[in-house]
Amino acid sequence: QILSKGELQVSDKEHHTQLEQMFRDIATIVADKCVNPETKRPYTVILIERAMKDIHYSVKPNKSTKQQALEVIRQLKETMQMEGAHMRLRFILPPKEGKKLKEKLKPLIKVIESEDFQEQLEIVCLVDPGCFREIDELIRSETKGKGSLEVLSRKDVEEGDEKLE
Repeated sequence: QILSKGELQVSDKEHHTQLEQMFRDIATIVADKCVNPETKRPYTVILIERAMKDIHYSVKPNKSTKQQALEVIRQLKETMQMEGAHMRLRFILPPKEGKKLKEKLKPLIKVIESEDFQEQLEIVCLVDPGCFREIDELIRSETKGKGSLEVLSRKDVEEGDEKLE
């Protein structure tokens, strides 16, 4: 009975450590997904943690860290300047549908970094993560599976920033 239905008792110290770890994980996710709109640079995890403490954010142990991170982003947008980091994508479109499709994709694209048209139309661009699903569906339906979409990176990196792998 105890083994099948009982619950494991967790000491206060363990519970506290678990919540602290979740708090850090949430701050890390937020720092990964957001940038300062003025500098286009990512916020540090420590700065996000401090901001979370300032808004008195409390971790919910039964919710996923990703769900909570999205909640934190919404709350932090009220007190600090923050925007989602752009995604860098590469589309490879068949020549027939390429030009027509490019016109449909244009409103969803923030910046076109490069465009190459040999056998196929290849575009590398920056988009808002919120548009990703819409872009993916557009490419799939218009090219009937012949076009491809590849995520190159999830973060904006300003020119001159060094990218550490």
